[in-house]
Amino acid sequence: MASLADVGWKLLEFKARSKRSGSIYEPLKLSNLQREGEPLWEKLDRYYNAVKTTILNYQSPTTGLFPVKTCSTCKEAKVRDSLYCAAGAWALAMAYRRIDDDMGRTHELEHSAIKCMRGILYCYMRQADKVEQFKQDPSPSKCLHSVFNVDTGDEVYSYSDHHHLQIDAVSLFLLYLVEMICSGLQIIYNTDEVSFIQNLVFCVERAYRVPDYGMWERGSKHNNGSTELHSRSVQIFQYALNVLNKCTLRRGDASFHSLFEETVVSLLFLQNTDAALLPTISYPAFAVDDDALYSQTLDKIVRKLRGKYGFKRFLRDGYRTPNEDKNRRYYKPAEMKVNFLIPRQTVKCHPFHQKNWEINVMFKEAYIKKNNTGPRIDSCGTPEDKKKPSYHYRKSLLDVDELISPKDIDPIHRYVPRQDQRNVSMRYSNQGPIENDVVIHVALIAESQRLQVFLNTYGIQTQTPQQVEPIQIWPQKELVKTLQLNRIDCSHIYRILGKTVVCYPIVFDLSDFYLSQDVMLLIDDIKNALQFIKQCWKMQGRPLFLVLIREDNIKGSRFNPVLDMLASFKKGNIGGVKVHVDRLQTLISGAVVEQLDFLRVNEAEIPEFKSFEELELPKHSKVKRQMSTPNASEMEQQPEINVDEWLNKPTHEIMQKFHDCDCLASQAQLAGILLRREGPNFLTKDVNLMDELERIYRRAGSRKLWSVVRLAASLLTKLVDSLAPSITSVLVHGKQVTLGFFGQEEEVISNPLSPGVIQGIIYSKCSLQGGEREAVLQQELVIHIGWIISNNPELFSGMLKIRVGWIVQAMKHELKIRAGDMPPQDIYQLSPSDIKQLLLDVLQPQHTGRSWLNRRQIDGSLNRTPLGFYDRVWQILERTPNGITVAGAYLPQQPTLSDMTMYEMNFSLLVEDTLRNIILPEYRQIIVELLMVVSIVLERNPELEFSDKVDLDWLVKEAFSDFQRDRSHFQGIEKQDNMEAFYNTPPVGQRGTSSYLTKAVMIQLLQGDVKPSKDDPCTVS
Repeated sequence: MASLADVGWKLLEFKARSKRSGSIYEPLKLSNLQREGEPLWEKLDRYYNAVKTTILNYQSPTTGLFPVKTCSTCKEAKVRDSLYCAAGAWALAMAYRRIDDDMGRTHELEHSAIKCMRGILYCYMRQADKVEQFKQDPSPSKCLHSVFNVDTGDEVYSYSDHHHLQIDAVSLFLLYLVEMICSGLQIIYNTDEVSFIQNLVFCVERAYRVPDYGMWERGSKHNNGSTELHSRSVQIFQYALNVLNKCTLRRGDASFHSLFEETVVSLLFLQNTDAALLPTISYPAFAVDDDALYSQTLDKIVRKLRGKYGFKRFLRDGYRTPNEDKNRRYYKPAEMKVNFLIPRQTVKCHPFHQKNWEINVMFKEAYIKKNNTGPRIDSCGTPEDKKKPSYHYRKSLLDVDELISPKDIDPIHRYVPRQDQRNVSMRYSNQGPIENDVVIHVALIAESQRLQVFLNTYGIQTQTPQQVEPIQIWPQKELVKTLQLNRIDCSHIYRILGKTVVCYPIVFDLSDFYLSQDVMLLIDDIKNALQFIKQCWKMQGRPLFLVLIREDNIKGSRFNPVLDMLASFKKGNIGGVKVHVDRLQTLISGAVVEQLDFLRVNEAEIPEFKSFEELELPKHSKVKRQMSTPNASEMEQQPEINVDEWLNKPTHEIMQKFHDCDCLASQAQLAGILLRREGPNFLTKDVNLMDELERIYRRAGSRKLWSVVRLAASLLTKLVDSLAPSITSVLVHGKQVTLGFFGQEEEVISNPLSPGVIQGIIYSKCSLQGGEREAVLQQELVIHIGWIISNNPELFSGMLKIRVGWIVQAMKHELKIRAGDMPPQDIYQLSPSDIKQLLLDVLQPQHTGRSWLNRRQIDGSLNRTPLGFYDRVWQILERTPNGITVAGAYLPQQPTLSDMTMYEMNFSLLVEDTLRNIILPEYRQIIVELLMVVSIVLERNPELEFSDKVDLDWLVKEAFSDFQRDRSHFQGIEKQDNMEAFYNTPPVGQRGTSSYLTKAVMIQLLQGDVKPSKDDPCTVS
């Protein structure tokens, strides 16, 4: 028998739900909402009744969540849907704040929103263990759930029954959390909730670029259960983090902290046209600062997705069409082809899109009207559209300013253009780089007193760690024990557990990887860090930057570059950044001080912190500049032994030679042979072999024997710091990364991976016999590529796959070109800073003075393609029923054209995958030129199409044969199998490669049928 409480709940539920049935997201008939001359109170009353009957009556009295349907049997509540319901109640509460006697409705609406937000927080906190699991393994089976029981907050579906991995839902929760808190709502009550939100952000920060199931909960648009990298998920999280950074979640608490430090990248190209981008480029995310990109994206969405009844979700969307089988969860292969012929007007449209579009125009109109920057935007449609109730609903909210304005539902002013946000009073940092003339305060810290005395003789005033007391200097890794930091956070001062703490930037850490031993790279990193702070600093105080000077930095030839850098600091300008050098105690007054009050831990739980200690040295000792040899010669980098001769010699002979020779290069090679033969625990004169390799590694580093350093580092399987973030920086720019030797099997990385997994890939693909140095060289390049693509993404234009092994080949080609007739320099002997500069030189557009062979070798090694290349391949495929083959790979016409669209990333990746078997870079570039030629020929001859399979290798072979015949006829040169002369021929001009390729293409085309055309002037009958 039901209890009295159950009966009461049933009566309440019946009373609420009897007023309306169906979906709560079905639009209400609001044709009479706007009445001329209607008093403000009556207008608000009508809106309140609408919100009450369509939203609030269905809110769960226990959890505060909203069900997905209004039927009594529905117990599902989705996070995203509940957030939008809460946002509706909150927006109306903002309007009620404008009147004095609101009859308690402001309180009711605000607390309805608060109850929903706390309900979602409650459901999330019950899954705190999943947050920790997702940190370690960001997979769909370890994420937070996105559907909960509306009454209890329990999980409803398992991971196999529902696609829970929806990064944008978590991001939307964080974004609305900040918006509502900044409007005055108190949602977070205690320190545990603050800590959970902080941990939730740290969790998703590591994995927000993981492919997920997106807003539509289907992952890939093919609806086959696979995940996809959604630009909405990436962008909305980036901007949620930007507004969260340094936000105070609860009165009296410390500021919220975020690891996020990247310049936000527009990722709208990652995905095909999708209506989910509407709330990304406009309210609530406002994730695009580029006006041209914003207009282009909005126009594309409206043009391609808008129909008679609103917007469909994406191209070839079969959502709730007669063709969609409701009894199947996933589509069959090539099933999307049937959706291609469905008119937009017949696809089931979600009303959310239309409303979001109208809100977007509302914000634009409001900003233009306020600033008088131009004519009013009235892009909401035709005069017929303006008669619709939804349009008048939107106009009533905008034009009648007494109701609500954009700044009410966007209190942190996200809708204000970036260039005007400096005039907005806000604390948030990092909304992309802006023009900034900030002066960075710099404190120079010497490692020891004798180093301080030595630098003082050159006019460089420094302090030691003891001289800055009671201020403590911590490495970043110490503060990370309680708080994770980004580069901006290192520019603050912290008061923690009664201590005043400053952190030096991570570039000054003594890394186990050899990059820290290159002082020129250190100087470059310092300049980059200062430039980053200048661009992204938006706080009220001055940024503080500690320069840590170690005795090792001034040894030998390292001294002059370091002295020049310190002199630039003293002059007040380094790399175009204004700096002011002073004592640390003096600089504190103008710095940003963070009170880490939320670190309330028991005394037994307080971690042990180690500050940076001054180097203790004998009294009256002096610094010696020449404590290392000058730069090593090329001979010192080469082993004295012939490695091949020692591969099969007995172990005792190798050990004897290892101890007898003084050449570090030879010792490293011999140690490598012993390591592969005997294993890492092998002892040589009671010393572990790995310890011997570590000794070689350190000694070679001090002498700058970079080839030996790289070999020893590879044998020790060392891993550079920040490798995983560098790879994900590349991925977030819409690229893929491949690791492996040039010409060998490569590993494609399309998802963010943990450092351990990346280490396994590198040392399995790049440690072939005799090529061990490649493993660490590719790590260097990944670090440099990650930095370059974040600061100069244009250098990677036309490169969809960053094939690191092929980039090494491009750099080797560059060294060969520079050497001319002389032997080229060994790339493994270059210093890390020289490697970075060589990479930058290779990525620059090719100079006109170079031969066409060299140009094709470099561009082919970089896998660079011309603008519009993949679109042209699509157009070729439309006229090639039997598909395209090249180097043994086959690109079929179907189901490619059925499952994909011209502009989507998946098709471009498929084209790249088709070209992967090509070995010679210059040949790959000829194939790219051939495809461009085929596209142009087909474009100018619409009546032609290929009747047979297009074999690109055969077309190049025919073009080359024709080229040889002409050379034999005009120049008297005998035919050769070597194609170097063909590769070195310009593409255009008389007897250029394009003319031969065009001739071969036309011959094959004319062997097929010609389509008749009524408009063809050549028709004779």
